[in-house]
Amino acid sequence: MNQRNSFGDAPSWVPASGHALRHAGVHFDAVRIGGFLGEDVAYRLMSFTDFQAGPIVRAATGEKNHYFLLPPQTAAAHAWPAPARALSRNGRGEAFVGIPALYGVTWPLDWRSRPTFEDPFVEPELLHRTVKCALR
Repeated sequence: MNQRNSFGDAPSWVPASGHALRHAGVHFDAVRIGGFLGEDVAYRLMSFTDFQAGPIVRAATGEKNHYFLLPPQTAAAHAWPAPARALSRNGRGEAFVGIPALYGVTWPLDWRSRPTFEDPFVEPELLHRTVKCALR
């Protein structure tokens, strides 16, 4: 499941350059959180995990969303409080997430926390608890 690309340093779903849309629910599920709350949750997760949080994509335009990438088919296991929104493969429609390359020009997307071999995904339960704490 966690196949590497030809460079050996990223999951196969990470593009070699620029950025690309990937179908949520295939290689990963995602939880989208916008604005200050998304940045706060990312900061809390990274602090708690000693900056080994797993992949978090940050969008520099619009609502400045953060996308927390979870293992495939895991987002639906939690009731995500608003304004967090789970993106996965389900009968209600398809969702796509922009994924930046690990290096080079990727604007308007970048990695707030990169995927690593040791931490290929954000831990769903930890993210859920962190979101709930940030909303208090």
